[in-house]
Amino acid sequence: MAVIQERTKSDGKTSYRVLVRIKGYPAQSATFKRITDAKSWAVQTEADIRQGRHFRTYEAKKHTLEDAIKRYNETYVDSLKTSKDRKRQLGWWNKQIGKHTLAEVTPALITQKRDELSKGNRSASTVNRYLAALSHLFTVIAKEWQWVEANPMNQVSKLKEPRGRVRFLDKDERERLLEACKSSKNSDLYLAVRLALATGARRSEIWNLEWSQIDFDRETIILHETKNNDRRKLHISGEVYEMLLEKSKIRRLDTNRLFPGKLDPTKPFDFTQPWRTALKQAKIEDFKWHDLRHTTASYLAMNGATPGEIAGALGHRTLQMVKRYSHLSEDHISSVLQSMNQKVFGG
Repeated sequence: MAVIQERTKSDGKTSYRVLVRIKGYPAQSATFKRITDAKSWAVQTEADIRQGRHFRTYEAKKHTLEDAIKRYNETYVDSLKTSKDRKRQLGWWNKQIGKHTLAEVTPALITQKRDELSKGNRSASTVNRYLAALSHLFTVIAKEWQWVEANPMNQVSKLKEPRGRVRFLDKDERERLLEACKSSKNSDLYLAVRLALATGARRSEIWNLEWSQIDFDRETIILHETKNNDRRKLHISGEVYEMLLEKSKIRRLDTNRLFPGKLDPTKPFDFTQPWRTALKQAKIEDFKWHDLRHTTASYLAMNGATPGEIAGALGHRTLQMVKRYSHLSEDHISSVLQSMNQKVFGG
């Protein structure tokens, strides 16, 4: 319960000290010039304590965003696959509003900084990744550390992103690129690119492959760590399977890496330079390694794979990401409808 004590100073001015004591919680006190303010604070503080809000408000005023980012980087961020990007993104927020207390980091302030960020020649998707980094930080702050009552990011809208980019190799481009990879000074480039095209795996998943992930008997590759934190199975057959089998006969014994680095065989090889050289030799423009994944998905769509099958092959959790390939399967859908009409209606 609350106790209000009236005090008179030597200059004759009166103040009111409020003491709130609730069993099981530390006592809280504050001093006011007006009795009405003292009573209001007492009622609100009692209610907040009983409902578990008061001490989070106290922590939010006690800690700055900089404090939170420092603790997050020290105890949490290194466990994330995108730790370098996350540290860079939170570093930007720290520079902008790090000196503010958590109580001062309001949705309005975040929105203001979001708009400033978007004016700095950054795409909507990039800005949204900065917002996602801050959102995850506040999720940890609220749920695990209990420094704030709620995540302010819940009231901040993301920017609308343009439709996903779809760039894939046509037949002529594919043949030119594979020929350039074959003639590359790097003997592993062709296998790495063929693996990417055959499986739709991400760049990091291909470059970081280890021999222990390959099951030749079942003709599969097991990805234990993926972007979605799900285990995924890749099926290998034909030329890719034969190439892997041949490479396994002359594999290095000092590393488990399929594509070991030159200076440190325990680290993956970086194909960036030989990849760029091959693209230049093949005269292919506006094409990135990630577009090999788009190429696989596009070929699947053009050969009649359903959105669910494409999502399963590429490791997407939802169908939203594969909608960008829907226009490529229109001919297949048309033939399916035509076949149905012929069977059911006779024409």
